[in-house]
Amino acid sequence: MRGAFGMYVHPGLIGQMMKNPDLLRLGGEEVLMTVMFSDVRGFTGISERLTPTQLVLLLNEYLTAMSDVIMANWGTVDKYEGDAIMAFWGRPYPQSDHAARACRSCLQMMERLGELNGKWRSEGKQALDIGVGLNTGPMVVGNMGSNKRFNYTVMGDAVNLGSRLEGQNKEYGTHIIVSQGTYEEVREEFLCRELDLIRVKGKLKPVAIYELMGPVTERQKCQPLLTVFADGLAAYRAGKFEEALQVFQEILSAYPNDGPAKLFAKRSGLYVEEPPPAWDGVFVATSK
Repeated sequence: MRGAFGMYVHPGLIGQMMKNPDLLRLGGEEVLMTVMFSDVRGFTGISERLTPTQLVLLLNEYLTAMSDVIMANWGTVDKYEGDAIMAFWGRPYPQSDHAARACRSCLQMMERLGELNGKWRSEGKQALDIGVGLNTGPMVVGNMGSNKRFNYTVMGDAVNLGSRLEGQNKEYGTHIIVSQGTYEEVREEFLCRELDLIRVKGKLKPVAIYELMGPVTERQKCQPLLTVFADGLAAYRAGKFEEALQVFQEILSAYPNDGPAKLFAKRSGLYVEEPPPAWDGVFVATSK
């Protein structure tokens, strides 16, 4: 048991499983948990510029650093898919603060990546950029597979949404996007900027998404942007596109690299020229 799980979870979690071997039976239970998906931006292009050996060394260093952060916050590394990481919190050790642990991990991952990028640049190597998606909701967790080979993982609609949110960072120019479910769990501890109401691919019901910006201790630094952006978003949702465009352009004059403001300024400008035939304030995401 220690050998099977020692590479994926915090050592303290292994002790919990030793006390309760039933956690390793085939099957699962439905639990409220938080799932995370992360992905390296432009990884295909990066891999084309490196030899296979260089690529493996870069990936191993990156994945080790990110996994160390996840496990230090008592998360479980579910799997790696090339440059992508899937992890979750809330099981096998029950955690009432699983959403907060996940958010803390994501912020620390970005901080650690910044340190790695500084090191890699000094060595003449490729820097990396990542996107992360978090969702909190009911999901089935347990050992999935066959009687002879199984994987301790999570499944369900809430897991699929977490994966979809990771991909939306490319649309909004952000690094960490969290769902309404995660936001409701952590709103007292972390600063989150409401980004949009979107209908992700494969789902009919729109969901509110937020950008995870930092701990509440950074409120004074982030509040000016949060306040003005909320004004622009309110105008945009009300169909007041000229007013929204003006607000987002003002944001860009102060924060020229703000990805969400760039996106909404572009959308608002297009809608000023050609108003949508029907408007409910919901963006339909056509990509994963």
